[in-house]
Amino acid sequence: MCDHGGVAAHDPIARPDGVDGVDGVDGVDGADGVDEVDGIVAAWRRERPDLDVAPLEVLSRLDRLAGVLAERRARSFAANGLRKHEFDVLAALRREGEPFQLTAGELAARTYVTSGTMTSRLDGLTDRGLVVRSVDRADRRLVRVALTPAGRELVDTAFAALLETERELLTPLPTATLGPLADALRTLLLAASSQQGTTIVP
Repeated sequence: MCDHGGVAAHDPIARPDGVDGVDGVDGVDGADGVDEVDGIVAAWRRERPDLDVAPLEVLSRLDRLAGVLAERRARSFAANGLRKHEFDVLAALRREGEPFQLTAGELAARTYVTSGTMTSRLDGLTDRGLVVRSVDRADRRLVRVALTPAGRELVDTAFAALLETERELLTPLPTATLGPLADALRTLLLAASSQQGTTIVP
C-alpha cells in the first residue's frame, strides 16, 4: 500500500483482507475529500463494529504525514548536498549562536546517537570543511566542535529551503488553524513522550 508521493504506508493496522476503499472510492486519495484513511476506518467499522476505531482518524493520518514529511525533508537536504544526520549536526551547532560551538558529547546527546556514531559523522563533516574540531582548553578530555563559515552558510541555506518545503506542505490549511493545531500536537507529544519516559528533542 502506498501513500501520497509514493511513500509506503507505515500504519501497522492494515485494512481487512479483500477490503479496499470506501463507497466505491478505491485507492483514490483526495477524491471528493476522501483519503486512504477514510477507507481503512470505514472498513474496520464494518468488520469490527464492536470496537471504537476513532483513534485511527488522527493517528493513521499522522503516521502517513510523517512518511511524507520525511521524504520531502530528505529531498530538500539532498538538494543542498546534505543528508538528514549531517543537517542535524550542523543545525544543532547553528542554533547555539556565536561561536556556534558544542562539545562532541553534547552533539551526540542532542542528536540522540552514540559517541562512536558522532565521531564518524564529524569525520565526514570535517573532511568537507563544514566543522572544525579542537581540544578544550580547560579540559583536554573534551573535544569541541565548531561550524566553519562554509558550514554556517550551508546550514542557513538548507534551513531556508526546508522551511519553504514545509510551508508548502501546510498550504492547504487556513493560517488561523495552524496555532491551535500546533498546540494540540504539542499536548499529544508531551503526553506520549511522558508515558514512554522519553525526552523531547530540543
